[in-house]
Amino acid sequence: MAAAPVMAAGASCQGTLYLTFDTGSQSQAELIAAVLKRQDVRATFFLANEKTVRGDYSLDPSWAPYWKARVAEGHAFGTHTFDHVYAVRDLPDGRIEVKPQFGPNAGRKQAWTAQQYCGELRRVGERFTQLTGAALDPFWRAPGGKLTPQVKAAGQACGYRHAGWAPAGFSGDELSSDAWPNDKLLQRALAGLKDGDIFMAHLGIWSRKDPWAPAVLEPLIVGLKQKGFCFATLRDHPDFRQ
Repeated sequence: MAAAPVMAAGASCQGTLYLTFDTGSQSQAELIAAVLKRQDVRATFFLANEKTVRGDYSLDPSWAPYWKARVAEGHAFGTHTFDHVYAVRDLPDGRIEVKPQFGPNAGRKQAWTAQQYCGELRRVGERFTQLTGAALDPFWRAPGGKLTPQVKAAGQACGYRHAGWAPAGFSGDELSSDAWPNDKLLQRALAGLKDGDIFMAHLGIWSRKDPWAPAVLEPLIVGLKQKGFCFATLRDHPDFRQ
């Protein structure tokens, strides 16, 4: 049975929000996990095998304890493509032009069939099961949110439903901290999020000078609870519920 959404203490639920986190540099991974645990909030993680600030990769065996702990806490997990593969465009012959960010073909454009793309999505699930003994949930997120008709169809044919995010759910953690300071991002999210929105952030961004999560995540959750919002994983979202 799916867990009930976590709601604000002493308040009725005025709506449900879905926090999601993509892998990245992993610089904020432990902090984010601690905040979610302290606030008793379940989130959804989208996993790719990305280089981390430790000098390893986010799906290396060295990260098994982290992912096992998140499984035990009741979070949900989707695939983000193993090598963080960006979709470039649909090709006339039915293949998809892609550009992996990591792996042996990093930075080089490739022409993949739908079956090859499916295999890339499934690689994450295979590794996740090796690391944790658990299975991925049947949803995925395209790196950069770059989705073409053929890429979306490939994911669907492979048994995964794509999960984007709401306009107000873009955390802005990839933006310049000079142009978009954390207090501005916090206020934007608090003012804009509404019932049913999917919110997206990363477990660390290399380029942002002033990291988003330490300043924003807990005040955001607390502020949303005060507005009466509940939190749930995508397992309970109407578009992804089994």
